[in-house]
Amino acid sequence: MINHDDALKAVESSLDRPSAARIYDYFIGGNTNYAIDRAFAEKVRARLPLMGDYCLTSRQFLGRAVRECVRAGIRQFADIGSGLPTAGNVHEVADETREELDTRVLYIDNEPIALAHSTLLLADTADPQRHHAIAADFLQPEDLWDRVAASGIIDVHEPIALVINAVMHFVKDDQGPDELLAFYREKLAPGSLLVLSQMTNENPVNDDERQALVDLLEYYETTTNPGFLRTMAEFGRFFGGWPMLEPGLVYAPAWHPDARTVFAASPSESRVIGGIARKP
Repeated sequence: MINHDDALKAVESSLDRPSAARIYDYFIGGNTNYAIDRAFAEKVRARLPLMGDYCLTSRQFLGRAVRECVRAGIRQFADIGSGLPTAGNVHEVADETREELDTRVLYIDNEPIALAHSTLLLADTADPQRHHAIAADFLQPEDLWDRVAASGIIDVHEPIALVINAVMHFVKDDQGPDELLAFYREKLAPGSLLVLSQMTNENPVNDDERQALVDLLEYYETTTNPGFLRTMAEFGRFFGGWPMLEPGLVYAPAWHPDARTVFAASPSESRVIGGIARKP
């Protein structure tokens, strides 16, 4: 983990381009974002008015997924591409769900700015014996897994919930996502759970929405994380054929919705798909 002073310096040097992590933070109502991020977000919102709700859908899915993982017996979480640990993050949800406070969470991000913010924010909300943030790149799986194993937080020989939430839409097909997911699935211990979600371009309601999703990808080319959308079938392959927890791969609002779930009455309008699979 980087120290507090280095974190501040990294944040201060990051304001020349919008940060995907901070844009997401802004859309879900966080306050760890800057003028350049907010301006970009409002440009996106002007083209896709429900973009904030799409991001909230991803965040809500994460919370419900963590609760289900804890109820399924999982006690350790590796959150790849964790972004900013704003309200409703993995360690808070896990601790709320399990009163014994024995769950462990490792946040992993390759964006120096997200890691810097994580260092500052976790200092206020986390138990340093059970919650850490480390730097590693999803696209460099061997190095990332070595760092997970060396973290002192995760026992890679025991079941893990590997969380890759709202990340795969930042991994293009020419970056080898199939090989990446195959590597991580192979490394997980039997009984582990794989939590995946991403934005989808499946079944736009009309031609304007179809074009708006194309425009969205063009906008994100100017940020720290260009994007790539997939259909349900294109995304489903990343689970590697493992048995899915009910109700399977679905639009995120249809996955164990609760009273706060946005788009609960019309899940397909959410533009977010997700699910959890268990390693046999």
